[in-house]
Amino acid sequence: MSTVTAPATVSTSSALSTSLADSSIMLRRNFKHTARTPVTIFNAALMPVVMMLIFVYVFGNAFNVGEKYIDYALPGMILLAVSYGLSSTAVAVNSDMTRGIINRFKVMDVSRGAVLTGHVIATMVTIAISAATVIGVGFALGFRSPATLLDWAGAIGIIAATAFATSWLTVAMGLFAKTPESAGLTTVPLIMLPFVSSAVVPAHQMGQGIRQFAEYQPFTPIIESLRGLLTGNPSGGYTAAALAWCAGIALVGYLWSRATFNKRA
Repeated sequence: MSTVTAPATVSTSSALSTSLADSSIMLRRNFKHTARTPVTIFNAALMPVVMMLIFVYVFGNAFNVGEKYIDYALPGMILLAVSYGLSSTAVAVNSDMTRGIINRFKVMDVSRGAVLTGHVIATMVTIAISAATVIGVGFALGFRSPATLLDWAGAIGIIAATAFATSWLTVAMGLFAKTPESAGLTTVPLIMLPFVSSAVVPAHQMGQGIRQFAEYQPFTPIIESLRGLLTGNPSGGYTAAALAWCAGIALVGYLWSRATFNKRA
């Protein structure tokens, strides 16, 4: 029996190691491209900080949120940090597809999954840096959290799940677009969605129609789950809804991206 199963085991192990090696190469490539593009770094890390400064110092006193505004706004600003770094990923994925780089990788026998996974992981790392920057600036602006270590771990998990889901959806959008310019535009709804949620102001204070949209769109339960965790009052309902949305978005993004990649590559 051992003589039959051994080759299959070796083959599976070899394929896995090859895929991991290809993914690491793609990841290094994406990091180099990101480091060479200052606009990408600005949009991913500095723009959410600028938005937080504007909302806290310019508009903060105009909102009645029942607590210190920076404490209320920080979870929403973290979601902005997630969404602002997505357009560059869509453009990069589309550029790889439309400029023939994917075909070169095929000639080099690079794993197809590694190309997409490299973009997803690079985007998640960029989002992590951006979110950490926003949280650090939030503390500098007076944010204080009574959250326990377990609450912080839960918040980090929600951020990671959101980054994973939106990264796959963005990769799919980049593959679907016809040009790099249109690929950047496909992420505009994801960038704007946090503004029509409970990120800046409670949903119940919004007008009719907008309030219902804000309450039932995916970013609101994600923001509210983060808000509950960071204030030391986690909500099981919001957390479950947030994870469900993340799982659904990730699944749609993954299946869509693989189908489009296989069709166009």
